Amino acid sequence: MGLELYLDLLSQPCRALYIFARTNNIPFEFKHVELMKGEWWRRGEPPRNPPGAPRGVLGAGKVNMLMKVPALKDGSFTLAESIAILLYLARKFKTPDHWYPADLQKRAKVDEYLSWQHVNIRGKGSKLFLTKVLLPLLTGQPLSPEKLEGVTEELNVVLKQFEEKFLQDKPFIVGNEISLADLVALVELMQPVGAGYNLFEERPKLAEWRSRVEEAVGKQLCQEAHEGILNAKNLTADKIAPELLEHFKHQLLKQSS
Repeated sequence: MGLELYLDLLSQPCRALYIFARTNNIPFEFKHVELMKGEWWRRGEPPRNPPGAPRGVLGAGKVNMLMKVPALKDGSFTLAESIAILLYLARKFKTPDHWYPADLQKRAKVDEYLSWQHVNIRGKGSKLFLTKVLLPLLTGQPLSPEKLEGVTEELNVVLKQFEEKFLQDKPFIVGNEISLADLVALVELMQPVGAGYNLFEERPKLAEWRSRVEEAVGKQLCQEAHEGILNAKNLTADKIAPELLEHFKHQLLKQSS
């Protein structure tokens, strides 16, 4: 049995894995999981979710007991968490050193960014996307300018930190070559763009970095991976599984209170 990747390209970590595997010619079977439709990961099996749990978020116990995408299955071996999967692929397929350098200090810089980004770039970018795209669908009310300004400013703060601490005046985060840090950063920054906030527009340094990252992995591949998220602002409530809508509603209203 070959390598299987369970992915939904609306998810930032899934896009990072998809782009990484494709650009490094890693052979894999793409197991498409449409989370918005509430699909089971293990198609054809009886439901495994607790009552009221959103299927797309909490299904598929045999592939990933944490019940989230992305997930990897390599023969009888399974693995969860996107960073762990990226590192597994880099090591197993001996991808070029620049992705996760052997040099101790360069590798530490990749690790530093990957550790920082979770609650910063990822946290604030996802919050803007969910607030701008999903909250109006869930409440039936337009998003207040004050609410949008607040989540946008939170993202702007971490974008400034990203430019000043991690990118500085270097072509890429770790220096002259692309690394996993750059790839993970790009897919996260495209999430707010999918919500209609072009964060690259007034940030020339960030825009030039984006172009270099896309050039390094292939512009066409990047466009393919991001096609779905760039159309997400046109999402309507009838395209989302009812139990998933309830899950998002609970989380967003709690966040807004």
